Amino acid sequence: MSLKLLLPEEGVDDLLHRWPDDPRVYRRAPTDLDEMFTPEQVWAWIDLGCTPADEVAAIRAPDPAINPRSFTGPHGRADAAKLRTLHDDGHTIRVGNLQRVMPTMARVTRAIQNETGYSNYVHVFTTPGQRQGLRHHWDQQMAVIVQVAGTKRWELWPPVVDAPMRSHLESWRVWRDEYLQRWLATGPQLTIDLTAGQSLLLPRGWVHNPYNADDEPSVHLTFAIRERTPYWIAEHLIGDAITDPAFRKVILPGTLHGPALPDVVAGTRDALVTYLQALTPGAVADTLRQIAATELEYTT
Repeated sequence: MSLKLLLPEEGVDDLLHRWPDDPRVYRRAPTDLDEMFTPEQVWAWIDLGCTPADEVAAIRAPDPAINPRSFTGPHGRADAAKLRTLHDDGHTIRVGNLQRVMPTMARVTRAIQNETGYSNYVHVFTTPGQRQGLRHHWDQQMAVIVQVAGTKRWELWPPVVDAPMRSHLESWRVWRDEYLQRWLATGPQLTIDLTAGQSLLLPRGWVHNPYNADDEPSVHLTFAIRERTPYWIAEHLIGDAITDPAFRKVILPGTLHGPALPDVVAGTRDALVTYLQALTPGAVADTLRQIAATELEYTT
């Protein structure tokens, strides 16, 4: 199991060797995912009552998302009957982090990480006909959208921020109403009707406004592929400095409020530079390769 479940050979090659910065659509051959996530299969799984309620969202634009407590049943599991009612009432139902609750999807995401060195997660969205869940926003990682059933329309605009990452430059943190006014006035740069059997590479930062413009329900999977960046390397380089006792010395409270703090900052900077210069890049690279293959989620 690997990226070939999500993309044709051309798409896999693009992702591994070019990492596109513009959206791309591919036609893929049917895979196991198409059988696992039909509308009937998704609801059959939800009906089993295995889904943690805190991994479920019920969204209907332009309303705020439903509080999960309203569909939480015994033992913190999602109440399937309540979710069906919400879906019938026009809400998109999103079950998040399938890799945490479905062994098959855990194997898929681990295989993708082995292939790319990037941690990743997967959500499934089911949207009723002629309805919309999430509205205009952007994400902090490359998304591979796998359309399984029905059609989802994606209105797309180029990024308004440069390379958002984790909590840095999240759309809700830096949102400006003028963005939406501009997007509505100009219209989307791209409009893609993603049909069953197609996949979309959606680079981080691209603004998207997805909705179901068809009468039939839509089901799609979103695989979020977390890019590794120089900042990720820097975090691990600095994180290992804790093994040096010099970096574990106490800074006195009086120092934090006194005139000596700039000198402490300068001394720490110099000590860190010395520490980093002593590292062997090849040995660090070997460690980073191991971390890239096993680190499941960011911890910062």
